[in-house]
Parts: sequence; C-alpha cells; structure tokens
Amino acid sequence: MSPNHKLKVDLVIPVYNEAVIVGQTHAHVRDVVDSLPYDFQFIYVDDGSSDGTVAALRKIAEGDPRISVLQLSRNFGHQAALTAGLDAALGEIVITMDGDGQHPPELILQMIDLIRNGYDIVQTQRMDDGGSISFKKWSSNLFYRLINVVSGTQVLRGAADFRALSRAALDGLRSMREYHRFLRGMISWMGYSSVILPYQEPARVGGESKYSLGKMFRLASDAVFSFSLAPLYIGLSTGLGFLVLAAAQMIYVAALWLTGQTERIVAGWSSLMAIMLIASGIIMILLGFIGVYVGYIFQEVKRRPIYLIKGAKPKDGE
Repeated sequence: MSPNHKLKVDLVIPVYNEAVIVGQTHAHVRDVVDSLPYDFQFIYVDDGSSDGTVAALRKIAEGDPRISVLQLSRNFGHQAALTAGLDAALGEIVITMDGDGQHPPELILQMIDLIRNGYDIVQTQRMDDGGSISFKKWSSNLFYRLINVVSGTQVLRGAADFRALSRAALDGLRSMREYHRFLRGMISWMGYSSVILPYQEPARVGGESKYSLGKMFRLASDAVFSFSLAPLYIGLSTGLGFLVLAAAQMIYVAALWLTGQTERIVAGWSSLMAIMLIASGIIMILLGFIGVYVGYIFQEVKRRPIYLIKGAKPKDGE
C-alpha cells in the first residue's frame, strides 16, 4: 500500500422518519470524522420514510459531496436497510450506525484502529447504565438469553448494529443472501476475528424510537425462526389455548373434590379430558413450530429481493 494512500471508510446510516434530527446527527458525525486522516463516505439509506427525510438528506448532500442517499421503495425494515447500505459500500472499512444519535461517533477512531490492528469485526456493546429496569431492558435481556440457548450462535448481550467490518468480513456477509435477516447473529456466525468495544449510550438527539413492541417481537422471531409468519402462529396460540383449558378443567375438578361435591364428578371423564387436552395442546404447539419453519422455507425459495431501491432495478441475488 502506498504511503500516500488514504484509507477509505464508508459510514452506512439507515434512517426512518428522522427528518427532524438527521441534519443534527450528520453535523455531529461530520465534525468527528473531519478531524481524522481518512477518506470518509456517507451512505444514508432511507427505509421508506413518510416525513420528508429524503428531502432533508438531499438538502444536506448539496453541501457535502461525500453523501450518497439510497431510497428504498417502501419500509423493508432496519435489517434490510442496513443490507442495502452494505451492498453499496466500497470502502476498505465499513462502519454501520443508527441515525438517531445514540451511537457515539467518537468511537469511530477506535474502531478503525482496531480493524487496522488485525481485527475483522469491531462489535460495540451497549453497557447498562445501572438505572431502573424498564420493560424494554427486561425483554432485551430475556431475548438474548433465549437466542443463546436455542441457537448454536452466541449473540452478545447488548450488541447493537453499531460495528466496523473489514473488507474481508463485509464480503463474507454479503455472500449470505437469505431473505430473513438477523445481522447480529449472521456476523457472529461467520467466525471472523472480532473484538468488543463497550460504550455508554447517549440520549436520542430527538424524536422517539421506531422500534415498537411489535418490531422488537418480529426481530426476536427473525433470530429464532429466521423470520415471522403471523398466520402460522395461530397454531401456537391454539395449542396454548388447549393447555389453558386443560388447566381450567383440572382446577374445576380439584375444587369439586375439596368442597366434597364428588358426586358431580363423572368417573373417568376428568382424567380422560385432561389427558386429551394436554396432548392436543402439545401437538398443536409442535405443529405450529413446524409450520413456521416450513413457511420460512417457502419464503426463501421464492427468492424475492431483500429490498428494492426506488427507481432502480434489483440486482441479481438481492
């Protein structure tokens, strides 16, 4: 490599309905990277925003030629938006971060230094601030325990989509074209040399989190099953319903025994119904799990693109 070569670093930043804060976020990131001796490019991916985010980005781009804006044809989700940005990245190092200001750009220099020291992946880890336990924090902890138990891939608790990838790691990730994407697990699965960089999460610059409870649930489903097919969860719900009925029936019979009303109990009926309801519930749950996996396979074999860029034709394999 020539001594005059300037390392090329791409920043991939997905945004969704962040028109109010995207300018402030970009100014903060720009102030940090402008002091570093590297060639930075900004790749903003608009994930189907409806609030003027694209117009705000284009206005910012008029004053900064390093900015590229990719506009997806609709809201494909955070993981697909990240994938679109990674597919467009040409740098020797690629850093992904969110556009809400909660990923501190001050860590970028450390991330680049770690990649240059031989690591292929620098994974940041959000540290607990020691505050009160919120539902989101509790559910997040439960999710990471669950995914690390049921999968063969260990996902770091508190891991965020704020990470740096070497070109080799990026090429490996880009070769994985499955439709149902959980990038944290996929990157961990690759097995490239990695290092953890902890950080304290600052407050959002403005607005509110786009990760609703429903989106968090779908992300968890993606990690466990590779994606979410809501209709197939009817089987799981039905199975749980049978188990509830079985429990209610057993409580009813126990109440009759305790109150001395045994004459109202039909001989053999209670035990038979309990066994049937429990067995039916278990079978329905198992069929529901099988149905989910079959549904995921069905969606994969259709080979639909992971995302579509507005006004552009999809690439082969997207």
